[in-house]
Amino acid sequence: MHVFDQDGVTLLAILSGMPPDEGTVQDLIQAALGDTDPDGPLRWHVISLLRQRSDLESFIEARRLCAADTVAERLLGVDIMGMLRPFADRTLPVLRFLAASEDDAMVLYSVLIAFGHLADPRSLPSVIDLAGHQDARVRYGAAYALQHVLGEPPDRAGLETLRTLASDSDADVAGWAALGVALRSAR
Repeated sequence: MHVFDQDGVTLLAILSGMPPDEGTVQDLIQAALGDTDPDGPLRWHVISLLRQRSDLESFIEARRLCAADTVAERLLGVDIMGMLRPFADRTLPVLRFLAASEDDAMVLYSVLIAFGHLADPRSLPSVIDLAGHQDARVRYGAAYALQHVLGEPPDRAGLETLRTLASDSDADVAGWAALGVALRSAR
């Protein structure tokens, strides 16, 4: 099934009825890239379809996107990787590399959200490193990720970082971190 019209515009009605085993991964990725809103419904519908597939082809394409020249492609690759838990052992090195080398704040934010979705304590050093970033969006991503990657028992440095973010100058960062501290304390 081909999901594009002649102009390359994806039809949401076609995609929304498409079972996860129809359409190629490339077609789905092109459809997602056609939605320029990082929070767009079409983009996230495609990511959901790729999550349902959770196959090697989806992982390989997401990894390829993470190395792309454009922010839009790297952002999509990271968002897909954050949903592919069966490939966490392969995903974490890619995400940790991006956490250490990426310049774009939105890509870094998405890397942190992906770490949170994967909930793997091996990402904790990267999250702690980004918690002091100058961009509030990145710190917000760190506040989200920290509560999910602290491990059991919770890592002391990670908890201290979460507590520090709870007094961040940005109200959204501080609020999310305070919620994380409260949730961790309730366990």
